[in-house]
Amino acid sequence: MLKVRNLSSGYGNVQIIWDASFEVRDGEVVAILGSNGAGKTTLVRTVTGMIHPKSGSIDFDGDELCGKPSRYILDKGIVQVPEGRQLFTEMTVYENLEMGAFSKEAKAKLQESLEFVYKWFPKLKERKSQAAGTLSGGEQQMVAVGRALIGLPKLLILDEPSLGLAPNIVDDILSVAHSMAKEQGLSVILVEQDITKALAMSDRGYVVENGRIALEGTAEELGKNEHVKKAYLGI
Repeated sequence: MLKVRNLSSGYGNVQIIWDASFEVRDGEVVAILGSNGAGKTTLVRTVTGMIHPKSGSIDFDGDELCGKPSRYILDKGIVQVPEGRQLFTEMTVYENLEMGAFSKEAKAKLQESLEFVYKWFPKLKERKSQAAGTLSGGEQQMVAVGRALIGLPKLLILDEPSLGLAPNIVDDILSVAHSMAKEQGLSVILVEQDITKALAMSDRGYVVENGRIALEGTAEELGKNEHVKKAYLGI
């Protein structure tokens, strides 16, 4: 589905990502792991067109995305849940979810998609008329994920979904993402500092260090890797 090859990017003259290569297959959950400031978010923002790459290629279902605008990439089916959720806090839960329907197809299937989202996050149906800013952090994250799902993604990118949330809420959200991948065939990129939780829900992973892909492997292989255990798991 997604094949990233020799990707380099950054901000202005400051290069953050160096020659990164990774891939995501259909129905797979892939973790992008690393400490704060390692370059994880810059990497996925480059994939979604928010940052223009300096070099490399981004192939999505046979379509080269390098240099394409974010809207084009969104229409192709790559949808990101941004770090920090970025909701419209004075708008209702329903209105925030409705904002996810960008494409003609998503607009046509809005009601069907809403029921799909409510199935996974029943609290959102209960609170659909409530201002999003009055929800708990975990509920706001559910709205952010739900809004992305309304866009009918083929590839869903979750950027630091655990940030500021209680562990049980994080488990619930990651479990939903894993279940959708296995039951609905959705591909997921999970960007996380919490390596333990990420590996528990992922098929494979890549560890980013100083803007480079330092390690890759199955979730089981990375969990047993001595460097990962010492540097990130405190073992």
